[in-house]
Amino acid sequence: MSSDLPGPEAVELREVTAETVRAVCDLRVGPGQERFVAPNAVSIAEAHFSDKAWFRAIYAGDTPVGFIMSYEDADTPEYFMWRLMIDHRCQGRGYGRRAVELLVERVRTLPGATRLLTSYVPGPGGPAGLYHSLGFVDTGEVDGGEHVTALELWG
Repeated sequence: MSSDLPGPEAVELREVTAETVRAVCDLRVGPGQERFVAPNAVSIAEAHFSDKAWFRAIYAGDTPVGFIMSYEDADTPEYFMWRLMIDHRCQGRGYGRRAVELLVERVRTLPGATRLLTSYVPGPGGPAGLYHSLGFVDTGEVDGGEHVTALELWG
């Protein structure tokens, strides 16, 4: 992966297609980060078995750099960011932040949405700092060892 990738302003969330799925599945987190997020192939498979999953590849320009997935149930005002992963070679460039911002913009347009939830496994190299810097606040709930955090979409 080239070091001359564009900045986070070039981030787009694009549909995963038959032509791009292999490149998205080949993205990897850094050593020791595997406990924080499932491989993209697993996430894509799970999405295909859930009618409430929405998922996209994260692109910086024309290069896939990550993956994001949400669980969207219009019967509840709380939506859930199910997955976020940025390839280890692209971390620290603002791509994850921008991808979450784009997801927040999307969720704000969905029926009755008031909060976006996500969860994280605490530990060094994990996403907690990113989520908190974006305004997510820990709810105090722990689900399967993951700390639940929420972003109020209005207010």
